[in-house]
Amino acid sequence: MDYCLNTISDEEKEILQEIMNIAFGKAAADLAEVINIFVVLSVPYIEMLMAHDLPVYIKSQVSEYGRVSIVEQNFWGEFKGSAFLVFQASAGRELISLFGDGTGDFGSESIDALEKETLMEVGNILIGACVGKLSELLGDSVTYSPPRVVTENTPNDAIPVNIFESGSAAIVLKTVFCFNERNVHGFLFLVTSHDSILWLKKSLAAFMEQYE
Repeated sequence: MDYCLNTISDEEKEILQEIMNIAFGKAAADLAEVINIFVVLSVPYIEMLMAHDLPVYIKSQVSEYGRVSIVEQNFWGEFKGSAFLVFQASAGRELISLFGDGTGDFGSESIDALEKETLMEVGNILIGACVGKLSELLGDSVTYSPPRVVTENTPNDAIPVNIFESGSAAIVLKTVFCFNERNVHGFLFLVTSHDSILWLKKSLAAFMEQYE
């Protein structure tokens, strides 16, 4: 049985969007401290979908990229789900210099390893800061799985087909990001399952009570 897609009201979406703005601002500041470069995050967009529509939706958002690199990380708490950080395939090489002196002469195998390590580091910081601050503002704490990095993939093969149980609803929190002084941009998708929706509604109401 399908879950109703109108579970989250327009007012709740607006509140969640404001909280995400705060969380993403924190994420940008944390990343700037580590690599001394600022990441710009767009105003977050919130979409309610059925779980079986998620792969097609995310693929449609990144279809302009011929090939992609993805950092995927799961998180657990009252707020639980999956995060997908999607870059253009060339992003890892563009970002390598941010974590080193850029003077090494690396073979192709070393470059591939450095690329994955760099993407994993950026993903750890960006996903951890966004999810962590968002859950903190909503009165929760989360734990994370180790991030998984896949490079040089196509958008059609980028996202698992069965992210959540078929027939369940999901909330997608999407932002576009770019790094100042680097030709790197992409998407961050935070996807939480229907299991978190009731908790989310209560937490949004409690958050607003602070200002009433």
